[in-house]
Parts: sequence; C-alpha cells; structure tokens
Amino acid sequence: MAEKENLEEKEKKEELKDMVPKQDYEELDDRYKRILAEFENFKKRSSKERDGLYNSILSDVVEVMLPVLDNLENAAKVETQDEEYKKGVELVLKQFQDVLASKGVEEIKTIGETFDPELHEAVSSIQDENLGEKEIAQEYRKGYKIGNRVIRHSMVVVAN
Repeated sequence: MAEKENLEEKEKKEELKDMVPKQDYEELDDRYKRILAEFENFKKRSSKERDGLYNSILSDVVEVMLPVLDNLENAAKVETQDEEYKKGVELVLKQFQDVLASKGVEEIKTIGETFDPELHEAVSSIQDENLGEKEIAQEYRKGYKIGNRVIRHSMVVVAN
C-alpha cells in the first residue's frame, strides 16, 4: 500500500517537472524541504516545551503536598495503643508514596552519601572520626526530585 502511494507521489513529481521550468521546480522543491524541516523542528521544540511545562507544574503541585507527606511519616512513627489506627496511617502513607513514585518523584539519598549542594542543604556540621569528609551523618528533612529537577532539598548534618 505504501509502495503504491510512493509510486503515485513520484509520478506526480515527474508530471510537475514537465510543467514547471527546471529552475523554478528546484527553487520550489528547496523551499518545500526547508519548510518541512522547519515544521519538524517546531514539532520537536513544542514537544520539549510541553514536557518541561508538565514537569514544572507537577513539581509545583508536589512541592505543596510534601509537608502532608512529612506529617504522615511522623504520624506513622508515633507509638500508639491502637494498632488498627497505626495500620491505617501506614496504608495512607504507602499509598501517598506510591502515587508520587508513579509520577516520577524520588527521595534524595542522604545518610552515608557525600554532601552535594545541588541536592542537599547543610544545616549543621559535626566532627566524627568514623565518617568520611563531607559525608552526611543525619537527615532532618527528606528531599525529593523529579528526574534531575530538585523539588525540595534535603536538610542534613554533614560530618567533618
């Protein structure tokens, strides 16, 4: 089917070549190819902009929801007599984390990692002979990112 369409297209081009002077045909053909290339570039650029806008909006929405996630994590850590209540909080927390993961949101690794100012925010430093230089010793607040874009930096304590 595609071969038939290509054959028909070639036949039409041959007919046009006979109708239009060679110089005019080449000029029109060149303009056609340039416009086609510009259109392809426009489609790629538009797609890239659309993806960037989507990630930007997603980051903004997730950023305002992160304090809720922090509170759910804190609620799951609290000791309680009511085990069913604790299970319920843990299930909601797990569901929230799964939703974020499905949208590409990842936790930024901290403890045991080397301090990176692009990902981490140092709020304190300590001296500890057991840890390496600029190694993260403690995490105060979790950080998150989508791909390479940081939504919220991790608040950490850095050793040495």
